Amino acid sequence: MSQGPYYIGIDVGTGSVRAGLVKLDGTLVASRTEETITWRDPEDHRIFEQSTTNIWAGMCKCIKACLEEAKVSPSEVKGLGFDATCSLAVSDMNGDPVIVTKGADLGQSGERNIILWADHRAEKEAELINSTGSVVLDYVGGTMSLEMEIPKTLWLKRHMKPELFKRCQFFDLPDFLTYRATDTSNRSCCSIACKCSYVPTKDGWQPEFFEKIGLGEFVENGFNQLGHEEVLTAGMPIGKGLSRRAAEEMGLVEGTPVGSGVIDAYAGWLGTVAARYKSRHRLAAVAGTSTCHIVQSPEGVFDVVFPGWWMNEGGQSSTGQLIDFMITTHAAYPRLKEVAAERKTNIHDVLHDELERLRSEVEAENLTELTKDLHFYPDLHDPRMTGSIVGMKLDSTLSDLARKFNVTLEAIALQTRHIVDQMNAKGHEVRSIYMSGGQAKNAMLMQLFANTCAIPVVLPENSGAAVVLGAAMLGRFAAEAAGHTELLAREKRGQALWEIMVEMTPAGTMVEPAASPKEKKLLQAKYKIFLEAIELQRRWRKEMEEANN
Repeated sequence: MSQGPYYIGIDVGTGSVRAGLVKLDGTLVASRTEETITWRDPEDHRIFEQSTTNIWAGMCKCIKACLEEAKVSPSEVKGLGFDATCSLAVSDMNGDPVIVTKGADLGQSGERNIILWADHRAEKEAELINSTGSVVLDYVGGTMSLEMEIPKTLWLKRHMKPELFKRCQFFDLPDFLTYRATDTSNRSCCSIACKCSYVPTKDGWQPEFFEKIGLGEFVENGFNQLGHEEVLTAGMPIGKGLSRRAAEEMGLVEGTPVGSGVIDAYAGWLGTVAARYKSRHRLAAVAGTSTCHIVQSPEGVFDVVFPGWWMNEGGQSSTGQLIDFMITTHAAYPRLKEVAAERKTNIHDVLHDELERLRSEVEAENLTELTKDLHFYPDLHDPRMTGSIVGMKLDSTLSDLARKFNVTLEAIALQTRHIVDQMNAKGHEVRSIYMSGGQAKNAMLMQLFANTCAIPVVLPENSGAAVVLGAAMLGRFAAEAAGHTELLAREKRGQALWEIMVEMTPAGTMVEPAASPKEKKLLQAKYKIFLEAIELQRRWRKEMEEANN
């Protein structure tokens, strides 16, 4: 392998950690993935927990494997960047993990120290926070999700012994990883502004808010438990780079620059949108277990990623997870696996073939027509909404599973249109969707997105690599900024990072809208029903609450 420089991107997703070794031009020369452990509670479906120890070990294994595969010397790696899910990681003041599992061990030293983003234990805490009317709510769409870090932190405060809570540090997971790598606890603006109630336009942490919700000790200790050091924008070099311990564990060189990290969806934005400068019109959608949608605008002064720009976010808590759930819980799932084994193919190909057979049998023009009388509202993992399906029949065959598979994809596409419409109603002009993540490989779903939203969908050269590429860009920025202090100036950072993105982003493939006039009418009718399902569920919920009082 030719000499570097090379950069390493580390992407921690919901179910795995991935490292990618990337060249200066963005070429991915090696990558490795390791599955991570998620603990569930068999008696409480809301609980999802992980371990920074498990994630770190998998990450180090991946980095070493990449260097070995590419035959690259550690000295040729000039920078590292991290992204991760927006999950709450808890440690003591020495960085050792603290157990977040309810029960007698809560707050003790131990491995299960991450409350995963999908964990929904903090519903009451989120309700309290949303009743405050605090200015922090203005920056999260008016309502704080229970998936964010402060509701989870408040849950820990309410359930943990005070002396144990007092010794804890609380991190959004990307920030824990950079802390573990550098022994420096600078927080990223991306993590704390998006998920931890830090308001850059209002002097940062809001003492009145934390006192009102019962976390006044954070105010008293100068927010030491949440991060009191300088807040850094994306890719800014942290401390003196890799610590000796981290370098030895990774097989890299001590002092290698480490860039301030970002949430995984934001790394997907970094790794996909840089084909031209008009990025404000491009929505980045990072689609895996869940899907996060991000668009940037010059109006405002947030510096979550680029200084002086807003980043606005929408999301679907369950997409890939939803597809798996709808397939694996159907009575015909065992038969589906049998057919896939017989044909020596995967279950999704079997379902697609079955849908085409059904479409041909009834002489439907398209799959939307095939499932025109089946309607699915997909919020199965939302504390304020639930899923619903209309048009069910007494049918448990493989054909019924195929129809429900198709209508699940339809529902995800309709929900994506809802997000795009809401963003445009607030002043954005979304003209294309830049996809990354596992779902970008699903050609049928990508065409459905384009048809439903009536805008092009751009697929990255390597859908699985786009997020890790975004993380590697942070490593490159850290390396270049560490050697050129002028790049650290606020007015220079955004342009410098953009130029790196342009250099390192490969060309993508565009999927144009291709719905026939008939399918357009059917999709529009489906969308109208989708919106009505939201209002109907809200009305029914209100009626039942009134009847229960």
